[in-house]
Amino acid sequence: MKIAEEKLKRIYEQEYRDDYLTSFQELIEKWSARKSEGFQPVSEENVYLITYGDSIFEKGKPALESLHTFLKEKVKDTITDVHLLPMFPYTSDDGFSVTDYREINPELGDWANIEDLSKDYRLMFDFVANHMSKSSRWFQGYLNGEEKYRNYFIPKDDSFDASEVVRPRTSPLFHEYEGDDGMKTAWTTFSEDQVDVNFRHFPVLLEMTDILLSYVSKGGTSIRLDAIGFIWKESGTTSIHLPQAHAIIQLWREVVDYFQPNTQIITETNVPHKENISYLGDGTNEANMVYQFSLPPLVLHSLTTHDGRKLTEWAKTIHKVSDTGTYFNFLASHDGIGMRPTEGILTDEERNMLVEKVKQNGGRISYKTNSDGSQSVYEMNINYSDALMNLEEDQSEEIQVQKMLAAHSILLSFIGVPAIYYHSLLGSQNDQKGVEESGINRRINREKLELGTIVEELETNPRRKGIFEGLQKMISIRQEQRAFSPYAEQEVLEMGENLFALKRQSVDGNEVIYFILNLDSGTVSADLPAQGKDLLSGKEISGRTELAPYQFMWIKE
Repeated sequence: MKIAEEKLKRIYEQEYRDDYLTSFQELIEKWSARKSEGFQPVSEENVYLITYGDSIFEKGKPALESLHTFLKEKVKDTITDVHLLPMFPYTSDDGFSVTDYREINPELGDWANIEDLSKDYRLMFDFVANHMSKSSRWFQGYLNGEEKYRNYFIPKDDSFDASEVVRPRTSPLFHEYEGDDGMKTAWTTFSEDQVDVNFRHFPVLLEMTDILLSYVSKGGTSIRLDAIGFIWKESGTTSIHLPQAHAIIQLWREVVDYFQPNTQIITETNVPHKENISYLGDGTNEANMVYQFSLPPLVLHSLTTHDGRKLTEWAKTIHKVSDTGTYFNFLASHDGIGMRPTEGILTDEERNMLVEKVKQNGGRISYKTNSDGSQSVYEMNINYSDALMNLEEDQSEEIQVQKMLAAHSILLSFIGVPAIYYHSLLGSQNDQKGVEESGINRRINREKLELGTIVEELETNPRRKGIFEGLQKMISIRQEQRAFSPYAEQEVLEMGENLFALKRQSVDGNEVIYFILNLDSGTVSADLPAQGKDLLSGKEISGRTELAPYQFMWIKE
């Protein structure tokens, strides 16, 4: 792999040694027998579900088995891809402090359960590559002076200038730990229990690449690279988005393309938009998809203010990436609604308005420390349905359901691949008890649901039933429209501040769909840009039309 040599030289520069390439080639040879024709490319049919392995559970059964049962019996082929948030043994942060990258958390099941699930759904594995638990075998080896792990982590170095480091936490950058050799220090971007691994040490990159290839071989059709922007540290810099981090992702893209073509490498970088999309590289050589972090707060802003101008102006900058690159679109996730991605798009006043609304609607706010020592809002922690609600206007359950479907109509119409969080699909609301019992803001949207209870509530609870069945209907229609291909261009239409509209056209140009959404809580009249059949209602539409509160249309020309 000639290109691998070039990437390794870019990563390690003057520290590069010829035996690095030799070791890397040996790793490639080890996996050569697993090389295959690859996976099917993603298309308009692909819709991801974001979930924990134990989001749906039954007492006395492996949680992955219960999740699989729920998906087969209730969700069926509405969802094609299941993003399993970290499914490995862990000690904190609901899975993001991994103790062993190669084992399944026994409370969830085992690799056999993963294999069973992969027979019915494509799977997205979460690779927490930046850091691991202080209880991990690797870190304990570091603390105890074992030769193999001596350089696997990053001790505090007085000659290293960390004054410009950017990160989304207010905790100390370094922590002290007691080991057999006495006190040791380690770099901790996120928490005392999440210790950053040292990619500057080549054996770390080699072992992480081996783990990545093991995930692909075990059914990981997509790999999410968690917090990947932080993996390379350099004195006197922000230690985020450095060229070496991009080069590592490009190396991994090359490797998985070689072994399993169409594996989706998805980067997770909750940062301002321009920084985020840099991980697409040239559109063909880095991430296959980047998380569309600006979408959740902009959709929330538009449906809160009934004004889509900011969303429209931003959407005009989003275009087709390539025939293999696109966007991973979502509104809600296991984390909160990030505010950094609105920098340069929303004003401070507009951001503060959303923060105050979230507080009023029962949410929580999480902060980050800036390089000057000040603090600013990092994310808003709230169930997305509760975030959308304008308390004075959206009082009826019917309107609240319609507003949630309206938000997801944007998600399902926008260029890219849609991903729906399990609490959004199931019509859940804030889990205040979870926050109060744990003291963790993000638990407000991470409630675990018992299988029998949620199956019953999807039939008897009007809110859950309305959102769940509404989303299923929308997805089933979307999956049959080639105009919604993630590789098909979109055109943003300007139809007035209280409307958001797109034109989607299939790659071959033969299919055109117009998407129009009323962002207002009242009825709005619109001069439609085309005539045709509304795929959602089945009615023929033309000319001037009235849209009810939060009504949306897919007009097929």
